[in-house]
Formats: sequence, C-alpha cells, structure tokens
Amino acid sequence: MADAELQTFTSIMDALVRINSNMKSIERELHCPVCEEMVKQPIVLPCMHSVCVMCAAEVLVQRGYPPPELPPEPNTPNSSPITRSPRQTRRPLPKTDRLDRVIRTVCGTHPGRRRKDTPPVIMLFPCPTCKKDVELGEKGLADCLRNLTLERIVERYRHTVSIGSMAIMCQFCKPPQALEATKGCADCRSNFCNECFKLYHPWGTPRAQHEHILPTTSFRPKVLVCVEHEQEKLQFYCRSCQRLLCALCKLRRTHSGHKVLPIALAYQTLKEKITKEMNYIWANQDAVQAQITQVESGIAQTEVNSGVANEQLNQSVSELRGVLAERQVSLAMTLEGAHAQRASSLNAQLSEKQSLLENAGLLHTLRSCSKKLISPVSCRLPEQHTTAPLAPVIDTQKTLAYDQLYLCWRLPLDSAPAWHYSVDYQRKAAGAGALWGGVRSEGGKGCNGAHSPWQRLEDVGGTSAVIDRLEMDSVYVLRVRGCNKAGYGEYSEEVYLHTPPAPVLSFCLDSRWSLHAERVALGKGQTYARSVPGMTLLQAADRALTSCHLTTDLLVGDVPITQGRHYWACSVEPGSYLVKVGVGVEAKLKEWFHLPQDMASPRYDPDSGHDSGAEDAQECPPFCFLTMGMGKILLPKCGASNTTSGPLTAPLPPRLGMCLDFEKGQLTFYDAHSLRVLWEGTVDCSSPVCPAFCFIGGGALQLQELIANRSTEQNPPRRVTIQTRATDQ
Repeated sequence: MADAELQTFTSIMDALVRINSNMKSIERELHCPVCEEMVKQPIVLPCMHSVCVMCAAEVLVQRGYPPPELPPEPNTPNSSPITRSPRQTRRPLPKTDRLDRVIRTVCGTHPGRRRKDTPPVIMLFPCPTCKKDVELGEKGLADCLRNLTLERIVERYRHTVSIGSMAIMCQFCKPPQALEATKGCADCRSNFCNECFKLYHPWGTPRAQHEHILPTTSFRPKVLVCVEHEQEKLQFYCRSCQRLLCALCKLRRTHSGHKVLPIALAYQTLKEKITKEMNYIWANQDAVQAQITQVESGIAQTEVNSGVANEQLNQSVSELRGVLAERQVSLAMTLEGAHAQRASSLNAQLSEKQSLLENAGLLHTLRSCSKKLISPVSCRLPEQHTTAPLAPVIDTQKTLAYDQLYLCWRLPLDSAPAWHYSVDYQRKAAGAGALWGGVRSEGGKGCNGAHSPWQRLEDVGGTSAVIDRLEMDSVYVLRVRGCNKAGYGEYSEEVYLHTPPAPVLSFCLDSRWSLHAERVALGKGQTYARSVPGMTLLQAADRALTSCHLTTDLLVGDVPITQGRHYWACSVEPGSYLVKVGVGVEAKLKEWFHLPQDMASPRYDPDSGHDSGAEDAQECPPFCFLTMGMGKILLPKCGASNTTSGPLTAPLPPRLGMCLDFEKGQLTFYDAHSLRVLWEGTVDCSSPVCPAFCFIGGGALQLQELIANRSTEQNPPRRVTIQTRATDQ
C-alpha cells in the first residue's frame, strides 16, 4: 500500500511541477524585453515584436529623440495596483517629471526654439529582441498599433494567478467570522482553523488520532481503492504486471500464473532490495575513491620518477659526450701520427727509386732494385686458421625420453662447422621419483651422488642422436660436443631426462565397433583422432538442450593388457571440448557401447567418471578416466597429489603419460615431460584391459610416436582384438 501511495504522490508532484513550469514559461512570454516585467499597454513594432509604450518612449528619449506624445493610460481594474500579479510587484509608472529629467539630461534645453522650425526626424528604435534598429517613421510611436491580444492575455493571466493565490478558509466557521484555515485533516478531508480543529478533535477521543496536514483543496485518499472496483481496497501486488490489485482483480484470468504477493510483503522486499543496492553503491563508491587516490599517487610518483630519470639521462649524455670527445682527440692524434709515419716511409722509398733510375747504366743494380720494388707490392693471402667448434646448444623442446632417448642440438651461429659429434650419457639415479626433465647439472652429479661411468657415441653425423638399451625409471644426464680439423670443442650444457617408469606400450586406435564412428576421423597410422559433430548432431538439434551426450564417441587401443606394467603417452588438443583418457575393461566397453540404449537421454551416461564421484562407492570400478577440456585438466578428489576434499583444475600439460600396473589394478597419470604424478586411480583388472579415449563434443588427440619408428619403416597393421557385434534390428 505504501508503494502505491508513494507512486500516487509522485505522479501528483510531477503534475504540479509540470504545471508550475508551464506557468513560468507563459509568464516569461508576457514580459517586456526592456523592463523585464509584465507588459502594460503593449505596442507592436514594425519588426512584429511588442514592448511597453512607456518603455519605448524612455528608450527614444535616451537616444536623443524628442519626447513622443503618449496615449492616455486606460483606467481599468487590470492596471490598478490591487489586482496586479502577486508573483511580481509592478514598478511605479514613470511620471511626467521623470520624463522631463531624462529629456534635460539627454537632449538638453533649447530656449526660444519652436517645434515647427525643426525638420521631420525619422526615428530608429533599437529592438531589444531582434537586436536591430527599426525605422518608426515621422510620427514615431504614434504609427505603432496597440497589441490588444497580448493585453487581454496578460489581463486573464493576472486574474487566474490572483484566484489561485487566494487563501483557504475554514469550512466550519460561521460566515460573518470566517477565519483562514491553518490545518487540514486527512481523515475528515476538511480544512480547520485552530479553534475549530480543537472543537472537532477533542482530546481523549478517536478523532484526536486523526492525521493533520497543511490546508489544501485536494486531499489524497487515506486508503487506496481499485480504479476499476471502487468499493474494493488494493491488497495485492503482481510482480509480473508490476501493478496493484484488489481481491477481484486477482481472480481474473489475466493474472493466472503470475506471482502475486501481499502489498506489505512486496513493500518489504522492495525496501530490502533498494537498501542492498544503496549499500552496494556506497561500497563501490569507496572502492572507486580509493582507486582514484591510488591512481593520483601513482601519477605523482610517475612525475617524480620522470624528473629523476630525466636528470640521470642528461648526466649520462653529458658523461658520454665527454668520453667521446676524449676518444675523438686520441684517435685524431693516432691518425695524424700514422699519416706522418706512412708519408715519411713512402717519401724515403720514392727517393731511393729515383736514385736507382739515375744509375741506368748499371743493369744488375736496376734488376735488383726492380725486384725490391716489386717485392713490397706483392700480395700474400693470409693463412686460414681453423678453430674448434663452439659448445652446441641442446634443443630441450625436441629432446625427450620415451622408449628410447632422443637428443637434438644445434651449433651457435658464430661457431666453426663440425665434421661429426660425440654424445656422452651417464645414468645418475633410479627410482627416486625426482623431476629432472631439462634441468641443468651443477658439478655433474645427480640428486644423491650415485652415478655410473660415462658412455659415449662416437662419430655421430647430423644434429640428433638416439640412445637405446636404457633402464626404466632412471635419470640420465647427456652432453654433446663437436669435432673438426682443429679437434674437439667444448661440451654443451648437461640436460637430465627421466625414463618412463615401465616399458612403453605400442598400440594403435580402432573405432570400427563404436556407436558414433561416422563422426570420428583417424589419421595416417591410426595414431591421430579427431571428433567432429556432423549431421547426427544437426538431426538431433531439437534434443540438444536436454542432453550433453549427443556427440559421445569412444576409441580404444587395439592391444589388450593382461599382465605386467605398461606406460604410454598422448597429447590432447587444448581447444577440445571434453576428452576422457584412461583405461577400461574390454568386456564392459562392449556391453556399454553395443546395448540399444538412448544415447541422447540425460539419464544415460556411458562414463560417470571419477570427476563426478559416481564410482567412489565401488572398490574397483571397471573404468578409470581423467577428464580434460578447454586447456584444463580436472584432478578428481581423493587423488595422490590432491590433499583437498574436492576436485581441482590444473593447466593441461603438453603430453600426458599413463602407467598401468595390472597386478595392483592401479593407473597413474603423469606429466610426460617431467614425469610428475598428477593423479592415481584404481581399475578392475580381473579381465583384459584396453586403453580408451572418449570424446564429448569436438576434440582431437595424438598418441606419442615411438622414437624407434622415426628411423624405421611403419610396422604392419596390428590385429584388432575387439570385434564388432551386430545389434538386434
């Protein structure tokens, strides 16, 4: 109810403000541009603007024209001081003596001069509205017509204002002694003087509790009633329509299904919302003010730093100029000395040769002098000295350890060429679980000081080498140096590589038996896969909002695991939507992806995933997956590297490694670059287990290629162990 009353009061106040603004605008139009008061006896100038006739006469006299003959002022009630506008008091009209003073001041007196002797004067009146000199003619203001229309409008406006400003009288006083009202009763809807208000509202009665206001002619309603049902009170508020309702309006069909609240509850809700928003605004205002202060202090500090830097720059430039001047003087002196020495030497040689030419009779002397003359001029090529190559730079992005060690390097640009290289490697530690990927050695020792003798690969051609016959779960340190005619150069910086914790499993991808194989594209060698939602998703677009499994695709490895420990790695494209990587029981994979189930139903989930927590209640679930997507990796709760109670997200590593211990039923996920453990999970290994990859939406992945396959031909296609089972039509 309070909200509705506030809206009614606001609308009334807006209407009063608009009326007051319109009245002021009309009143400004009725003002004289000279005296800036309500016009009296307005005349129309030739430029169609209106001014008071008395104001026009004063302007002409001030400009040196003779005083005009003014028409007599009409004796009307509108011009009397009693009925003038209460908003402004009309200044007193200029008297005859006032005009005489103006005339004497501006024009002066000319005794003995007659008007008939003066030639006719064409008067120019400066219009204050259009800012131009208007020609009035010979008669001056007598030729200007009175603006009767504007005069009547002024008369009606003054009458209207005088009526609106009348005092409000008491409604209960007797007519002969009627007093002006001083109070109004909102409950009685009447105006009272002080005596009548006390008489009709005696102390100790219910009337004494009435609300008294200022006197007014329009009382606002005490209780809001419905506009359509005048006998019904407004009791409800419709949030959908944003309007007040009575009990009958609430029963209409137009408000069926809308959220209708009692007025008190709606008022309280709105009040709390406004209070919350106001608090938020004040809080943000403090924060913005703090930021402004911080920025201002930063600007001041920047100015100080700029001044200090400018001084330092000027000082450095001055010092540099002094050093350059000294160096210039030194070089000039050196150049002058070299020039003098060279000139004296050449002059001496010239004198010697000229003396030899004078003794032309002595042939042997001439021949010997010719040999001496030719000998200094002959040019000899400097001997080329070959230097040993500089220390190579190992490319840590391409160097990796998988089934073998692959080392890649390059020579610096300013290094001498190398004929061949020697690669040294040494086993440092085993099974310590340390992260050594790409770390430089300090002193050539491992983490625990244990190391084996250095081994070497001699006469390595090219800029890469492959090292085999390695031990699992060990740290190897590698270095390389170049050799040419000058001998061996310096060793490169040492790098550390951690071998996988188990033998590498080599397999390919197979998707011939999956349910949505038409959307999966395999690359050459079946080590690369990409899932692209196509026509199937377009045909199921009407169900796209009810399910997130419309594009579920499954790929498995073609090699089952039945015993031992195995390791493999893959890389997931960062732009993939959702990709699940892990292992699954071969029989369960067949069962889940060959049953005629509704894959588009939101109740069906082929992989509940450890991230959802659905398998927490099972001791050995048949699947173990890790979810990746959009450049992130989800580490489920209760993991080996996760000490919190809930799942965490981490950046997606460039390569993801997996190690399956079949006897323990444990799958460990690693960062394949540093072999850092990300998460450990359990899986049921009572039957053969296969590597599995699940796409939800678009995505792509690449299996880690064996280092041994880079220099050998492709192996023949492997036998697919999971066969396709036809479903019932």
